[in-house]
Amino acid sequence: MCLGGLAACVVATTGCAGSPRVTRPGTAVAPASLEPPPGVAAPAHTLPLAPPVAAMPSPAVGPDGLSAALTRSRQESQLMQDEIVALREQLASTSSQLATVRAAGMPVTAAPMAAGTVPPGTMQSALSGLALPGVDTRFDGSVVRVELPADTLFDGGTANLVPGGVALLTQVAGEVGRVYPGHFIGIESHVDTEPLTNASWASPHQLTAARAAAVFDFLTTRTPLRESQLFLVAHGSNHPVVSNATPAGRAKNRRVELVIYPERAPGE
Repeated sequence: MCLGGLAACVVATTGCAGSPRVTRPGTAVAPASLEPPPGVAAPAHTLPLAPPVAAMPSPAVGPDGLSAALTRSRQESQLMQDEIVALREQLASTSSQLATVRAAGMPVTAAPMAAGTVPPGTMQSALSGLALPGVDTRFDGSVVRVELPADTLFDGGTANLVPGGVALLTQVAGEVGRVYPGHFIGIESHVDTEPLTNASWASPHQLTAARAAAVFDFLTTRTPLRESQLFLVAHGSNHPVVSNATPAGRAKNRRVELVIYPERAPGE
């Protein structure tokens, strides 16, 4: 596995301006790990459209439950950051060894990739096979990002999926499962920097955590994607893709990204 690519994946996952927090909006939590998947060293044809459904209410979340979940998120984030440091040290050592080999005129051979890991070139070339008109997709280092507008998925400042969001998630899940079968997928939720208008959320991280959880619940119950493939990241407003100075920019920053990793889940 390419160490530099993996380090980039982890940095993209964990964020740099603030620790991502991962939680669920309800007290009934699906039996899924919120930790990054095994095999990811450090910080997706078409299914039939689902029939229109009513907006799904967001269950009440107690302050104690949120506090405990956010504490776990901080601990997990610290562990991931420690892994990043270790990877960077390993990368520096490898770079030094490579420089020595080149200076000595010795042939350089590529290290074998971990079993189940798809080469970056294959990940990038497969991207053109995603039939998702109108959906922004891009190759980022060694991962593929599928960007979904939060304003299309959710009702206002809530974590309630709307019928249009249900249809979009159904289509995207079908394409991702077809082109990247069995790959690990991060559900990364973002908002803009505007003050929250819904008193249900004490912080942007709580809102993005609830939205990521809503997408996770839908994907694992209404599409072929499996719990063992997915993990959640709540970025709050820490990682805009454009300036928040204009309404259009803020709308673009309110998003959920499905981040497809080159590693495949066990059993694939």
